[in-house]
This record gives sequence, structure tokens and C-alpha cells, in this order.
Amino acid sequence: MSVPTILLIEDSLSDVELTRRALKMNGFEVNINVAEDGVEALDYLLCTGIHSHRNPFSLPDLILLDLNIPKIDGNEVVKRIRATDKIKLIPIVVLTSSNEDSDLLNAYNNGANSYIRKPVEFNEFAEVVSLLGRYWLEINEAPPIK
Repeated sequence: MSVPTILLIEDSLSDVELTRRALKMNGFEVNINVAEDGVEALDYLLCTGIHSHRNPFSLPDLILLDLNIPKIDGNEVVKRIRATDKIKLIPIVVLTSSNEDSDLLNAYNNGANSYIRKPVEFNEFAEVVSLLGRYWLEINEAPPIK
């Protein structure tokens, strides 16, 4: 079995490192590609812009998405992914600090598969990432999108 790939769409470098540490600490062997804003995320997924050299058949197994990102916000990124045939089946987990009910509703209405509020404490965050990884990378049967 190949090593799963995660596209982490996150503009906070500290949150990127926390996510990497939590996955490693919990024994997940994954490739993590990071997009720091909505434009870069869509360029990565569609192999355009700065990612035009990327193999268009190499799609991530999972997208972890913060809602509060620059250029194109997370909810708009979800909408655009779900509107694009080639990438619309990739599972999207919103991993955000927002506790606004409107963000929760918008994320699901736009097509997110899951919504998780980031815990503040690292140990709690690591536990959430462990559960998230187990479910989405080991238990869940993803659609054949490659």
C-alpha cells in the first residue's frame, strides 16, 4: 500500500508544525503538502499556477482545511473543489479554530465531509489528529479517484 498524501491548507506555520508533529507522534506515515492560502490550494489540486509542474493524476487522499485562510477563504475553496469533477470526491475535513455556527453550517452546506474545532492544548490536538488519521486514512473507504 502506498503512503497516503494529505493536502494541509493552513496559513499558520505553527499549526502546520503542530499537525506534522501530531501525525508523526501517532505513528502515521504520510506525505504532507501544504498550501498557505486558497489560491495555492486550488493551484495545487488543479496543477495550475505555481503547481503547473505537478502530476495531475497524483491527488491527495485527504484535505485538511482551515477556514480562515488568505486570498480565497476555506468555504469558497470547498465550493470550488466540489464544483470540479476531477477533484470533487476528495474527502475534506475542516480543521479550524472557528466556533461560529454559521461557519459550521456553511462548511457542510458547501460539501465538507467533516468539521473539527482545533483544540488549544497540544495533547488534545494530538488526540484529535490521531482519531482523524485513524478514521480517514485507515478505516474510511475512499472513492477511487486516481
